[in-house]
Amino acid sequence: MTAVRTTPATPPPRLPVRDKAAATDRGWGGVSPMLTRLAAERATGILVRERGTLHLADGKVVHAESPAAPGADVLLAAHGTLDAEVWRQALAESIASSGSPGTGARRLTGAQAVHRAGRRLVEGGLLTPGALELCRLTALYDAAYFALAPSSTPGRFRYGTEDGPDGPPGEADAPDDTPDDTPGVPHPVPVAELERETLRRRDLLHRIWPDALPDEVPLTREHRPAPPLLPARRQAVLARVDGVRTAAEIARELGRPAFHTLVDVRRLVAAGVVSPRPPASLTQPQPGLPGLPGLPGMPADGSPVEPVDPHITLLKRLRDALEAL
Repeated sequence: MTAVRTTPATPPPRLPVRDKAAATDRGWGGVSPMLTRLAAERATGILVRERGTLHLADGKVVHAESPAAPGADVLLAAHGTLDAEVWRQALAESIASSGSPGTGARRLTGAQAVHRAGRRLVEGGLLTPGALELCRLTALYDAAYFALAPSSTPGRFRYGTEDGPDGPPGEADAPDDTPDDTPGVPHPVPVAELERETLRRRDLLHRIWPDALPDEVPLTREHRPAPPLLPARRQAVLARVDGVRTAAEIARELGRPAFHTLVDVRRLVAAGVVSPRPPASLTQPQPGLPGLPGLPGMPADGSPVEPVDPHITLLKRLRDALEAL
């Protein structure tokens, strides 16, 4: 430790303070330091995180996938924009046109196969460039929101492709050498922009309802004597709440982005018409021999387990939410 002598004429140096304005300008808010570093070094490859993957090319995000978010194919086929079988055929043709291992041709990553399939549909007149790009960007931001969620495990980055590049590192995951104005060519998203949007979405959900439990668990209805009037979009979500489906499953059935469904779900929870279904361990005693302490489902003192009223649980969550405001 270094001691600094000070006098009234020479006050002590000021402690370093992080420039919040500069952090906002560059888009970094602690979302993923690894992703920020990869963007700075203009890396190409795949960032694998606990809840999804991000495909990078030259330090920008070109594709994102998450089990919690529907892909562009689901969004395109949900409302009659494109037949699901037509998309599957275009995807199969894109994979087949790249060759197979041992032929000397490069193998495609998942992101490249999706991009080429979209370009085939645009060139064939089955899809407009605007519709493709809109669905692609919607699916990218949607999946990236979940992929960049706080996780309990560190992320891993693989330079190049998951199948192993046939050329120099990073070559197989780079975008095709196609002019940017070609119909169907995806436009990469800067990491700073993606992080800003992720933080904005987190803040929005927190303002609606600060408890993230409804995002993950099955949802159940709360029957009220005088339920509030709901817009059609929220009514469609409520109609699929059955105590079994989660928000992600409802989003896939409706063909909507998962984040937009989370917004509707949290608003329904805030209105008191939907609640997260408590785990079975809270509503039902665990199997075991009654009266014997130390067995599964029994407290240490041997007293029986009382089931938890879900209405009380909801009131406690509401109290915690009001206190957090």
